[in-house]
Amino acid sequence: MKEIVIATNNQGKLKEIEELLVGYKLLSLKDMNCKVEVVEDQDTFEGNSKKKAKEISEMLNMPCIADDSGLCIEKYNGWPGIHTARFLGEDATAKQRNVYILEKMKNLEGKERNASVKCCITYYEKGKCIVGKGEIKGKIAKEARGNNGFGFDEIFELPDGKTYAELTSEEKNQISHRRLALQDLINKMKKLHI
Repeated sequence: MKEIVIATNNQGKLKEIEELLVGYKLLSLKDMNCKVEVVEDQDTFEGNSKKKAKEISEMLNMPCIADDSGLCIEKYNGWPGIHTARFLGEDATAKQRNVYILEKMKNLEGKERNASVKCCITYYEKGKCIVGKGEIKGKIAKEARGNNGFGFDEIFELPDGKTYAELTSEEKNQISHRRLALQDLINKMKKLHI
């Protein structure tokens, strides 16, 4: 069975990928005892995911899958975007970031709250680079709701009125931006017989 390292230490993200990418032996950075932090200094989700996948693949000499994803708020030209996890600094918690966004948007109504979550996921092996993309449109909720999620899940509201964090893991995996990107990637990998 082909081994692929998943470039994350985020257990929620790893679990999501494991549920979708079957037929491979998936290893985390922890499994590989790899403590490297790739600097995400590219200006797109795709650029960051490619950089992470390439650097870790070459360091460990094995295939690697890496993703970059984030919350993009229309009113602010896609902010926080690639800075979703760091816009308040490296030490800020997801809760602090969510409170900041809710406060910033407290007087906005209707379409002014429109947002999307985007994911770009890259498979890299010996110079071969395959990219999958996914996006879900929704809006920023008026308040944090739900407790089954991570990151911005409790403030991202889907068209049906539920936040990501109000869904079960199974429900989220059926529709998530990461699922769409991973499905796109898997389809491309199958075409290339990887």
